[in-house]
Amino acid sequence: MGENTPVSISRVELIKSSEVPELLKKIRPAWQAKNLISRVYRLINIDPSSACQRLFNAAIHDLREKIIVAGVDIASEAANRYKLPPINKNEDLEEYPTSKLIELAYRIGLLTRPEWRRLSRCYEIRRDLEHEDDEYEATIEDCVYIFRTCIEVVLSKDPIQLIRVTDVKQIIEAPDPVTPDQVLLTDFQCAPKTRQVEILKFLMSHALNEKQSDIVRQNAFTFLSCFGPLTHNSVKLELATYFQEKLGRKKLDLLYGRVAYAMGVFPYLKKAQRADLFAQIFVQMQRVGWKWKGYSQHGALLRDFKEIGGLNYCPEIQRKKILKWLVQTYLGEPGGRTSWGNIREVFYSDTAAPLVREIIKDARSLIRDELRSLSKDKDISGQCGYPPIARRFEDLLDLVELEDED
Repeated sequence: MGENTPVSISRVELIKSSEVPELLKKIRPAWQAKNLISRVYRLINIDPSSACQRLFNAAIHDLREKIIVAGVDIASEAANRYKLPPINKNEDLEEYPTSKLIELAYRIGLLTRPEWRRLSRCYEIRRDLEHEDDEYEATIEDCVYIFRTCIEVVLSKDPIQLIRVTDVKQIIEAPDPVTPDQVLLTDFQCAPKTRQVEILKFLMSHALNEKQSDIVRQNAFTFLSCFGPLTHNSVKLELATYFQEKLGRKKLDLLYGRVAYAMGVFPYLKKAQRADLFAQIFVQMQRVGWKWKGYSQHGALLRDFKEIGGLNYCPEIQRKKILKWLVQTYLGEPGGRTSWGNIREVFYSDTAAPLVREIIKDARSLIRDELRSLSKDKDISGQCGYPPIARRFEDLLDLVELEDED
């Protein structure tokens, strides 16, 4: 039987007592029934090295099928962008080099970067196993590594149907308000960068297009707001450039500002354009006034302000002016008897007060010192000369002194 027989037997016993048998149970049912996996089960009790090679082959075959499911269009685009062998049809993937196939799966978002590195390492080990000789002999660690990686990274996972622009288009053009469900959010988060760019550009164009119906534009805006936090940072940078080019030298108005903030690109826009937008908003605030009688207009005004990030991305000059207006609005005026016969210590806008608290709380680390310094402002100190109003100012100070935790 040869001098290597004891080693092989020892390796078989080690594999049997390792985590490998349990790992094999994690292979999804669609693959459990295939001959390739059946051969792995047979070989594992005879020749673990060959079993590793067969399992790796199964993982690569599965990965190739998943790329086809994801779409040849996205695979072709990724291959072209990252200088991989060209892909024009499904058949091109059949002869695709293994190492390039693994990289392609990473580039289109089927593998994370750590998974790409792990699977590439498995490919290196498999090549060593194919040419096993006196200079190299697969260890139990090699075998377990291949089993764990191929199963956890590929064979246990269902194919991903990459989200497409047409999928999103069909949903947002419904005649009713819609929001993305958790499945769609996950699909977007897992989508490759190029697909995220396509989808966000489409939504942006619909949200800004005055020819679209109000419901479609609102649905597009809702989707932008939901997708924004799930967008890759590199995608945001690319979209910021695209958005800035589309805006050109025009003034940044509230509509464009809301869309930019929803997309996550607002901070990347030119500071001068952002400053001009906040200056416009401050003019509106002054026109409405901070006194409680403006309550009917405070709600819409402050909600619009929140939809461009509130104080967080407001340049300093405009931020200080707006902060003072917010504080004055929150503080209110000395109270008295209402038209209903009730007594109120302070007359303030019930509409504005909770929104002001939210805006200040969201930016507390940024405006903490500025809020403190307002205690010395002539107008604010004048309002605070009335003790109940002074207590309201203390409430705001307490709000910004809290630790940044949510």
